[in-house]
Amino acid sequence: MRRKSSLIAAVAVFALALSPVAADARAGFGGSMGSRGGRTFSAPPSTGTSPGFASPMQRSITPNAPSPGFSGGFAPAARPGLFGGGFGSGLLGGLIGAGIGGLLFGHGMFGGLSGGSSFIGLLIQLALLYFVGRWLFRMFRARQPAMAGGPAMFSPNAGPAPLAGRGGAAPSGPPVRIEPADYQAYEALLQRVQAAWSAQDLATLRTMVTPEMLGYFGEQLADQASRGVRNTVTDVHLVKGDLSEAWTEQGRDYATVAMQFSMIDATTDAQNRVVDGSATEHVKATELWTFVRSRGGNWILSAIQQAR
Repeated sequence: MRRKSSLIAAVAVFALALSPVAADARAGFGGSMGSRGGRTFSAPPSTGTSPGFASPMQRSITPNAPSPGFSGGFAPAARPGLFGGGFGSGLLGGLIGAGIGGLLFGHGMFGGLSGGSSFIGLLIQLALLYFVGRWLFRMFRARQPAMAGGPAMFSPNAGPAPLAGRGGAAPSGPPVRIEPADYQAYEALLQRVQAAWSAQDLATLRTMVTPEMLGYFGEQLADQASRGVRNTVTDVHLVKGDLSEAWTEQGRDYATVAMQFSMIDATTDAQNRVVDGSATEHVKATELWTFVRSRGGNWILSAIQQAR
């Protein structure tokens, strides 16, 4: 039995070693960097593509001032308790408090209130109805159709309906109207940035990213050159994506978009031997990219954050 267990463990380790692993060597090195205007250190709202939270910025030229979403700029925003807030938490808290009081004074778990067992039963039924109704409401609200192809890769609300900024500071101007053409631009930038990164083409990257992001990419490419390696990201396909928030600030439009994409991410040495990632296996990554544009201008990349 011991020999059999050891053999199974060895096979599992060997299988893990051969399985494709996200190399985190794509454009940005799998880090969080750049600027999102006044919301640089605010947590972007979660989405269906990125239901958790975004990693805080590790590098940014924007001064780090306290802002909603992260305590001191780095801690995740507070989340509701197990039973939510408002009426639900108050009602359940009262029931639990009454039950504990009954136990302490020898009246049993449901003897903490003076209205009798029928009254307690009514309260429990109301609480159960509330939580069942809340669960059903969340389930139906969260259920969205699958996304595939072009702008439809993004959320079903990718049409021309205005989308106000959410989270962080309130937008300083009118809501940003996100059109299907904008989502096409985001997907195209995802692919073009990775292609220019793979070609080590800073001149082309300069036309698609802010000067700040160009500086970070330049440092990372120089680091690769000094180590005698080269990272290439090919066959990039957007799997799904949706808008986290969009807002106007100081005459510029911002849009933070959660994107999950598939790619072949491989790092090779001077002899073209793969030293990280895989040259044949696809891996997936989920990142939040923030785009910025001047009024009437083209979108360019201003920040990348990792989804957690």
